[in-house]
Amino acid sequence: MSRPHPIQSVVVIGSGNVATHLAQAFKEKGLSLVQVYSPTAAHAEELARKTGAQPLTRLQQLNTDADLYLISISDDQIQSLSEHLPPLHGIVAHTSGITALAALHRHRRHGVFYPLQTFSKNREVELQNVPFCIEAGDDDTADRLSGLAAQLSSKVYPVSTEKRKQLHLAAVLVNNFPTHLYHLAQTFLEQQELDFDLLRPLITETGAKMLEMDPDQAQTGPARRGDRQALNLHKELLQSQPEILALYELISNQIVRTYHE
Repeated sequence: MSRPHPIQSVVVIGSGNVATHLAQAFKEKGLSLVQVYSPTAAHAEELARKTGAQPLTRLQQLNTDADLYLISISDDQIQSLSEHLPPLHGIVAHTSGITALAALHRHRRHGVFYPLQTFSKNREVELQNVPFCIEAGDDDTADRLSGLAAQLSSKVYPVSTEKRKQLHLAAVLVNNFPTHLYHLAQTFLEQQELDFDLLRPLITETGAKMLEMDPDQAQTGPARRGDRQALNLHKELLQSQPEILALYELISNQIVRTYHE
């Protein structure tokens, strides 16, 4: 059985956080970055300068002979953009955790290339340990996408659309929600003329424990102990912060029920 032809040339459709990190990683691995598309010329040009690609602002200008067309844009725009692509010879794949594979069904070779990580343009991410979730419309496409992911990471998994949606939801719980809580904590401390840097060692240790322990073993704090006096004192301190108070009560009550009922 012959091995699938490796992906060697890529067109990146998008210029945001994920697109930027993946495009630069592809370049570092020696792949040819043919073009970068963004409807905003400045964004396309910025990423094109970093990768040596040609910047585009019109889909009709796409080179149709690349091995891979990687769509890395907002989830709610993927299907619409896919339907406006010209006929392409290569694989069309998206990087979304929540968008179904079927959103790309009109393309003969289509797939999903989802890196399960949080990305910011101004922060480097070591991709070697980032899980890449792969799904495709046929085995050959899946093998080629998996082969590309294996050049970037040691963690490559076949994951169906339904399982990927569930995984994406769990990722929001462990990443986006805590980040918003950090924001609320920072705002609260600034109002009290306290520095958020005081919390950074705690945040670091909490994250480190998640790498070594199950969450139920790592949980601490007044709700875990069932310390009603401390819980009530905190709620008194939050009387002028009704939105934070509502979250505090909701989460604290769930922790108490988990460990004391």
